[in-house]
Amino acid sequence: MTSRERFKRMFEHKEADRVPIVDSPWGTTIERWKREGMPDGTDFRDYFDIDKQQGITIDNSPRYEEKIIEETDGYLIEKSKWGATIKYLKYETSTPEFLDFTIKTPDDWYRDAKPRMTPTRDRIPWDHLAKNYKRWRDGGAWLELRLPFGFDYTHSWVIGTENLLIAMMDEPEWCADMFGHFLDVGIELMDMIIDEGYEFDSLFWWDDMGFKNNQFFSLNTYRELVKPVHKRAIEWAHSRKMVTHLHSCGDIRPLIPELVEIGLDGLNPLEVKAGMDPFELKKRYGNGLTLHGGVNAVLWDDAEAIEKEMRALIPVLKEGGGYIFSSDHSVPSSVSLANFKKITDLAKELGSY
Repeated sequence: MTSRERFKRMFEHKEADRVPIVDSPWGTTIERWKREGMPDGTDFRDYFDIDKQQGITIDNSPRYEEKIIEETDGYLIEKSKWGATIKYLKYETSTPEFLDFTIKTPDDWYRDAKPRMTPTRDRIPWDHLAKNYKRWRDGGAWLELRLPFGFDYTHSWVIGTENLLIAMMDEPEWCADMFGHFLDVGIELMDMIIDEGYEFDSLFWWDDMGFKNNQFFSLNTYRELVKPVHKRAIEWAHSRKMVTHLHSCGDIRPLIPELVEIGLDGLNPLEVKAGMDPFELKKRYGNGLTLHGGVNAVLWDDAEAIEKEMRALIPVLKEGGGYIFSSDHSVPSSVSLANFKKITDLAKELGSY
């Protein structure tokens, strides 16, 4: 079966030849694998014979000028198109450090940022689509439209975590306007793509709403400010015959019934180390929600521990379809080429029907 066929059956809660196997290695992980024998220029998914998600990310940003502010041997500081000033380490994979933001107040948003965010055709990578779409489709990949919107992108890339959390309490109308406008612009751009004849299988978005054993905001705040845009995005995707696939790190257990209620189709990454329990999620939601991930990334460099975890987990999660295998976040550079080969081979064995 192709990746698309496997994904489709998982979202239909039907069994396939095996569960889809996907993941996201760090850049430093890829460099390690090259040193350990993976040929340079090789797509790691081809090397390990695992599944492919392909797609494009919609540019609904304010399009601030992107520029390098400082560069040394060890780090790079740059300003992003979202207006954030960000420090990246060059030779290590780590969470970037956000140093400053262009958008800090409602006035910054309404006067400057929002007017910049208009759904013009030049925000869509038409050449990239024309060059790759047929190859992706003919190759059997699962195709995603990826849209930055919601709480996570707004706090991480646009105004800062502390600023947004305070604003959600003190200035909720401003937050609702940002969340809604990001989605409005994204939908208009995605409509342009689909109206040109391109077909996609899934709407995928990142919206980390939790951390270890807790959430960034209350259930009531989710219902008032974030749930409405999630609901609208899901309704749009379903109207375009696509499933919906949310990535939300952390412990988001209280929010899952709300997401199921508004029709979410798939949830990732089921972060075990934050308090998520894949067994409980399968028991409570497995008939309607496709579960993606749930394999503790902390264990991936311990061959014995990860094998034990996988042998316990995969036979339960794959039952009746509705499961996509991956780590509960990404693949760190502590994982060797040989270990990842063992993991993917075991996932194929345990994930077969």
